[in-house]
Order: sequence, then structure tokens, then C-alpha cells
Amino acid sequence: MLARALAVPLVLGLSCFLPLVVVSQSGQGPRDAAFHLQFVLTVYCGVRLSAMVLAARRKLLQASFWMFCYMAMGVAPLAQAVLGRVPTPVVGPREDLVQAVSLVLLGCFAFDVGALFARYRPPWRRLGHTHGRSAYDGAATGRGASADTRPMLIHRRRLFLLVLLAFAAGALLIVKLGGLSVFFSSRQEIIASVEEAGLSGDGSQAGQALLRGFGTVLPLIALLVYTRWLVTSQRARRTWSVIATFGALVVLNAIVNNPISNPRYWFLTVMFALLFTVFPVSAAMYRTSLSLGVVVALLVFPFADRFRYDEKNTRQVETTSFLEPLALKDYDQVGMFANTITYAESGPGHSYGYQLAGALLFAVPRSVWPDKPTDTGVLVGEWMGTVNTNLSSPVWAELWLDFGPVGMTAGLAAIGYAAARVDRRLARRAVRRASPGSLLLIAVPLLAGYSFILIRGPLLQATGRVAIAVLCLVLIATYRRERGVWLG
Repeated sequence: MLARALAVPLVLGLSCFLPLVVVSQSGQGPRDAAFHLQFVLTVYCGVRLSAMVLAARRKLLQASFWMFCYMAMGVAPLAQAVLGRVPTPVVGPREDLVQAVSLVLLGCFAFDVGALFARYRPPWRRLGHTHGRSAYDGAATGRGASADTRPMLIHRRRLFLLVLLAFAAGALLIVKLGGLSVFFSSRQEIIASVEEAGLSGDGSQAGQALLRGFGTVLPLIALLVYTRWLVTSQRARRTWSVIATFGALVVLNAIVNNPISNPRYWFLTVMFALLFTVFPVSAAMYRTSLSLGVVVALLVFPFADRFRYDEKNTRQVETTSFLEPLALKDYDQVGMFANTITYAESGPGHSYGYQLAGALLFAVPRSVWPDKPTDTGVLVGEWMGTVNTNLSSPVWAELWLDFGPVGMTAGLAAIGYAAARVDRRLARRAVRRASPGSLLLIAVPLLAGYSFILIRGPLLQATGRVAIAVLCLVLIATYRRERGVWLG
């Protein structure tokens, strides 16, 4: 009923009404090829986001991708094109911006093609899928399933080890940064505490990335597991030790993962993961979250950095139009893609996997690897001569800089295929009879929330927490079905 009620107004609102409202505003931006391509991109992303909201099955990863594309690559750049103002200067010729918008549109289309290919299953895989479903139905008893078809569950004893490690990592982070008060002051104080602790010396960020990664990711994953355990198990809700541990994890996460001391995109990851862990099968909550997410991204997100600076350095933003925050704040992804194109064409050319190697080997300190690549956003920002080099580098720019337009298209098609496959598997597992210890129902909401950071980039900054999360999930994963081993 909700899907039918939302269908017409949602599609018209996202793909027609909002883009037309933005275009109708007065501004100094030229109405050239870049503007018209940006309008087409916004409409396309609006249609695809509407399809995600109205889908019969929940598609968390694909929905996250299209929500980001609609706001960060669609509406916000369209508003910037109308006003003729951008948060980060576009230093190259207008043709580079036209090329960037065209490549973003091509990448979105490639993502859809990859997701479409994920629907095709060879006959032998269809037979395996049928047996796999039977295996899942018998997962609780451990009969009639092979290791490659049975879902991964959460190992009970390893979960307790993860909880101990989470408290240890959180306590170490608090002590290293100077106590509890630092986490409730501002992000500027956090940065200063990191420097005082000697965690970012010699231009290397590996030390502070590992400390903050372990100190925030471990408590979050432990909280997600305990949240799902309490939501889905009456026995857990009657066990005082489970409730006490959950309460302690809530307190720990309120300290290390609060929105004051963390980037907004990370706090968005925390809220997104918790929301879909608490409501694992609610279609109404899924559709409401995606619909309200657009409103939050448009009206709230640009102003959500009030705790980034202390009172003396707080920037007061006065606007006369709802479009201005989109041109003054964080949505610089399309402009930075254009700057990346200009940077490569000015001489350096494509890196052929060098930047990606730096992201995959993020933990290697620069003292060991002196030529380790820097963040793509920092690299392009330093070439531009900007004072603030904390700039985005969307996945389009990362793939294009490493592998060119063909590699970028193939990469986004592969991402679309993988996202659709995981979403299909999640839809089969996210049922009310699913085990409280289903690892997939913890991992996918976490990945869906963190995908906003991965898509925004730079990858070198984003991969640290991904690697730590993978280690945590591997630690608690098990295929064993013996009674008392897995979380039930």
C-alpha cells in the first residue's frame, strides 16, 4: 500500500519537480552543454532512486549508490551550475567539466548494466540456488547443507572476544586522545589531540588511521551484533548479561562514534547501519528512510558541521536561497572529477593502478614506502594549489585516473553487478525466521552505510576502516552448526 501511494508523487518529485525547481532559480551559471548534461544526469538518478524506493525487494547497496548519485552527483552540482558557484574551484577549461559530467552519466549507466547482468543465472547456478535455499531452511538444525551454500553465522565465543577487543580499543583511543572531554568538544580538538599524541608525524596518517579505525569500528560492529541479537531473540532479552553488555556498548559508541568528534559521513554510516539492523525486514522503514534521506541531505547535511570547529573558528553561513548551501559546502564531487581530468591531461597521465595500490596497502607507513601515493584528492588539491586539500575524489575519478574511461566503465559495471548480487542474497536472507546470528544481516547494512564514504572517496582514506571491519567479521564468522557454537 505504501509503495502504491508513493509511486506517482515520488517519481515525479525526484525526477521532475525538484530538478525543475532548481533549474527555475535565478543564477549566473551558463546554460551550456555541461548544464544540460547535468540536468539529464539528475533526472536519470532521480528515476533510478525512485525505482530503488519502490522496489518489491529491499536493495540496500544499490539504493545507497543511487541516493549518493542523486544528491552529490545530481541535485547539488545542478544547483552549482545554476548559481555559477562551486565549493572547490574548477581550474580547467569548460570542456573538462563537460567530459566529467558525461563520464559520470556513463558510469551510472554502466552500474545499471552490471546490476542487470546480475539477474542472469546459468542453468547450473539456478540448480545450485535451489539446493542452497533448502540448505538455508535447514540451517538451524545443521542438516542437508554444504559449506558453500549455508549462510555464515556468528560464533558465540569469538563474539565475546570481539567485545573485549572493542572495549580495549575504545579505551586506548580515549586515553591516547586525552580523555572523554575531547570527544565532546569539536573535530578541531580531535585533530589537535592526534598531533599531540604523535600519531600523524612525518606526513604519515597510518598510525592515527589505525588507532581511530580500531577504536571506532570494533565498538560499532559489536553494537550491531548485540542490537540484532536483542531485536530477534526473546531469550537474549531475558538474559541480564546480554542487556548489560549492550548498554555498555551503547555508552562506548556514544563516546567514540558521536557526531561531534567524527566526520558526518562516518556518523551517517553508524545511523544507517543501526537503522537497518533494528528494522531488518521492514519495507515501510526502508522506503521511508530513503525518501527522508533526500530531504536530510538537501536541508540538514550542509549545516551539520557546526561541531567541526570551536567557537572562535566557527563559520557562520548566511544564505538567501536553499541552493546556496549546496554550492558552498561539501558537494564538490563533479568539480573534483573535472579537476582530476585536467590534472591528468596536464602531464602526469593515468597512474595504471598506482593509486589503487596505495589504497590497498594503506597500512604500510611512508617510512617503509617513501613513494607511497597520497590521497587522490590531496594529490589533485596540491597540484591546484588549494589551502584545504581535504577534498573528495569520487569513485569515478579514482577509476578514471588509474585505468582511463574504459577501466572506469568496467569498474562501475563490476560494482553494480556485485551490489545487485549481494542485495539479492540479502533479500533471501532478511526474513523474520532468519537466525539472530546471521552475519550477512550485520555486514550488508554496515557496508551500505559506509558506501557513502567509499563512493565519495578518496579511497586511501576510506579503505582503512573497511579492512578493519573485514577482520572483525572474519573473526566472528563460522559455518559450524553445533549447538552452543553459533549465536542463536
